[in-house]
Amino acid sequence: MKIETVLERDEWQSRAAAHRARLAPFVEAHLARRSRREKHPVYDFLFEYYSFRPALLLKWSPGIGVELRGESGELSSPKEWSPTPDGIALDPAKFPSHRFEGLLQIAQILEKTASRAAFHGCFGLHEWAMVYRESEHRHAAPLRLSNQEIAALVESGPIRCSHYDAFRFFTPAARPLNVLHPSADSRAEMEQPGCIHANMDLYKWAAKFHPWIASEILAAAFEIAIEARVLDMRAAPYDLSSYGFEPIRIETAAGRAEYGQLQREVAQRAAPVRAALIGAYRNLAVAVESTQNRWKS
Repeated sequence: MKIETVLERDEWQSRAAAHRARLAPFVEAHLARRSRREKHPVYDFLFEYYSFRPALLLKWSPGIGVELRGESGELSSPKEWSPTPDGIALDPAKFPSHRFEGLLQIAQILEKTASRAAFHGCFGLHEWAMVYRESEHRHAAPLRLSNQEIAALVESGPIRCSHYDAFRFFTPAARPLNVLHPSADSRAEMEQPGCIHANMDLYKWAAKFHPWIASEILAAAFEIAIEARVLDMRAAPYDLSSYGFEPIRIETAAGRAEYGQLQREVAQRAAPVRAALIGAYRNLAVAVESTQNRWKS
């Protein structure tokens, strides 16, 4: 395995501690709610929908190509690591070969998303399309507008949702109102960097290949996901005032302008995280190919 960086024990332990301190407040709050059987309609989504275990989120990893000096028993599962002359490192020979094609496919999604111009004109209408003309809703929070008012806004359109994992939760009546038709197989061709859900998914892609992706990237992606999720739900038709969230009233011109500006800010902060994730994916793919002869251009 190729070693590009060497971290002495004090240095990598400091980075591991900083990582835990960075994310522990979110993890601990989630676990406390779970112990009380309480639900939070905004934050719990990041733990339940993405289903990356909270304990793993706190486990620091340097990513591929880094040697850690000294005792390292407190790191994540040892099965991906191999000894080096002076420490340990993630061993690309131990990367599960059946996941290699998925690695390349996700790298392609990330790269193609980054290559497109950002679109900031969706105004968060996907959340409204998820409750359109339905009596039952995904979240326990009450709606802040009537069903008739929600329907009128959705029907005023157009809805331009490019993200399949948002579109698939549209109600049956709302699906024909979307001018795009994203599918699970068209992600690489449809996703764009202004999309709240595409930016939230950076966390999913960073977590998917833990511990092979550096935890600093994972933490940055998680923070982007939090920011995106808060914006997503503030612009939704739910009344979240009891949770301390003021609505972004996209049913008004001022609300749409506010949403568009905040959406741009999330996209700007997400761009360097996406670039770092692309680099990490490609470095991992090259390392795996060099040991398993599986690289495909």
